Amino acid sequence: MKDFAAIDFETANNERTSVCSVGIVIYREGKKVDEFYSLIQPEPNYYTYWTTRVHGLTQADTDEAPVFPEVWAQIEPKLRLSPEEQKRLGCEYLPLVAHNKAFDENCLKAVFRCYQMDYPDYPFYCTLVQSRRVWPGGCHTLDIIAERCGYHLQNHHHALADADAAAAIALKILP
Repeated sequence: MKDFAAIDFETANNERTSVCSVGIVIYREGKKVDEFYSLIQPEPNYYTYWTTRVHGLTQADTDEAPVFPEVWAQIEPKLRLSPEEQKRLGCEYLPLVAHNKAFDENCLKAVFRCYQMDYPDYPFYCTLVQSRRVWPGGCHTLDIIAERCGYHLQNHHHALADADAAAAIALKILP
């Protein structure tokens, strides 16, 4: 896989709609060409002790942040493929990649529903599932698999850092 966008969300609470930050790293022909990070005002707008403990974000960090539709309006054009690329890749948007896509894809779909936005069925790939195929058994957390792929993850649970790590993994193990 050489053309994709690695994505990572952090959430404010246990609701999948409560995305409070997003990181995206875009690769074209195997080279990093763009990255994007934004805080997001979560919905519902409250933080649990445990989520703050994981990523360090609090309500004070996102009180003045834009809501998801405003943030996605900046991201969507970065994901849209040219007509030539659409023909070559067979889809309208860059494939999305996440480590544990079940979480990130569910967040994305939930927040699209929450704001009554049309979800365009982004192609989505999972580095976690693929890492379990490549290296059966053992621990498959993002930091461990990134290290195994030669990427030292610093600032784990920062959405942009995690997206960058997922991209490094994708380059090594996704077909």
